[in-house]
Amino acid sequence: MSTNTPKLLDIVALTVDLPEYNLLRGQVGTIVEILADGAAFEVEFSDSNGQTYESVGLRPEQIMVLYFEPASPSSVSEMVTA
Repeated sequence: MSTNTPKLLDIVALTVDLPEYNLLRGQVGTIVEILADGAAFEVEFSDSNGQTYESVGLRPEQIMVLYFEPASPSSVSEMVTA
């Protein structure tokens, strides 16, 4: 497993629009369940009051993990730049 593999309770952002759920690329959610041995993830989207407004099963390519602290030197080579 890669160190970039999403984990339970990771904060993620959508990399695609999901109009069927009224979710847009960039919206932020939390992984609340790992499905099919990591082949998919249940991501919960909540408002500023903590009320869930959508919970969706997503594939890894539909999300990106958000990081809130500097990357370690060993992980910099694994990061992709745009």
